[in-house]
Amino acid sequence: MVGKVISGSSFSGTVGYVMKEESRILEAEGVMPPEVKDMVQDFKDQTLLNPRLKNTVGHISLSFSPKDAPKMTDALMTQIAKEYMQKMGITDTQYLLARHLDQPHPHCHLVYNRVGNNGQTISDKNIKIRNTKVCRELTEKHGLYLALGKDEVRRERLREPDKTKYEIHDAIKGCLPKCKSWNELEGKLKEQGIGVRYKYCGNTDRKQGVLFSKNGFEFSGSKIDRAFSFTKIDCHFTYAQQQTQHRATLFGNLTAAAGNYRSAFAGLFGNMGRGGGSVREEPPSVNLGKAGGIPLPPASSPGGVSAEQLQRKPGESSEEHIARITALLNAAAEAMAITAMEHRRRFEEQKRRAKIKL
Repeated sequence: MVGKVISGSSFSGTVGYVMKEESRILEAEGVMPPEVKDMVQDFKDQTLLNPRLKNTVGHISLSFSPKDAPKMTDALMTQIAKEYMQKMGITDTQYLLARHLDQPHPHCHLVYNRVGNNGQTISDKNIKIRNTKVCRELTEKHGLYLALGKDEVRRERLREPDKTKYEIHDAIKGCLPKCKSWNELEGKLKEQGIGVRYKYCGNTDRKQGVLFSKNGFEFSGSKIDRAFSFTKIDCHFTYAQQQTQHRATLFGNLTAAAGNYRSAFAGLFGNMGRGGGSVREEPPSVNLGKAGGIPLPPASSPGGVSAEQLQRKPGESSEEHIARITALLNAAAEAMAITAMEHRRRFEEQKRRAKIKL
């Protein structure tokens, strides 16, 4: 469920829109349907109770996901709308509730008089914030489909400035994962005709806000999406840079471990296949990307490493995988180095004994 607060300057235009052909009235209070002119006059008459209030027209659309359509009867839609009005403080006043039938998603329009039945003012203070909160509460209460934020908005129906705002939103969302700095983001957005401007703290050069512009419109990052505020985007870049450094360290450790492993392998198996005129056979190997290839020792050898052990496990992140095979190679290299030393010790011992016999 999504509520949209719509600005209206006259009851004539608002009621006329709400009562278009593909609609039906769900409920009306204090106005006499079905004639538009009669309802408009009823609304206007009540505004005389509070002539000091300039903006008297209240207009909110309540939209539901197409996934809720099978259960969204007129009775349920009316019930939810009345609960919404109660929570929003839209009480003791005239209203018209009409369901529109021109779209695949169920939705209705609420028109109400901001001049109440006793001349009181129906407050619109923080109405958009309250609207978001109330819609969330009613969505959860009635088990309605929880939309996935801006991805659910139908772009083709948007008008300015929302149309441009969503164009900027989609551009930032597409570029940000590929960028590691503000300069990179600025460059990619510039290619799509989007400008970037910063707000600074006082007279300092410390940035504290960001604004994005296109088609003559400009929006702060947080107005486009809370995830696109200066602070959150800056945190994204800081984290991305830390991850880059971390991965560079991991790859450096892996490369060093692979080098140690190859040295230990050569020390232990460097003479494999030599002697007796036999041809030396190259052992099978596994490619570790930037770290190069490593030979695989016989399965029975000390510190043996198999191709299966070097494969990435299900659910294992790339960082975890690199760290694991680095530790595996280091352990294998150490074991092979110890074994090679033992072989050399035995060989020297055998030579010494042979000399004594001579």
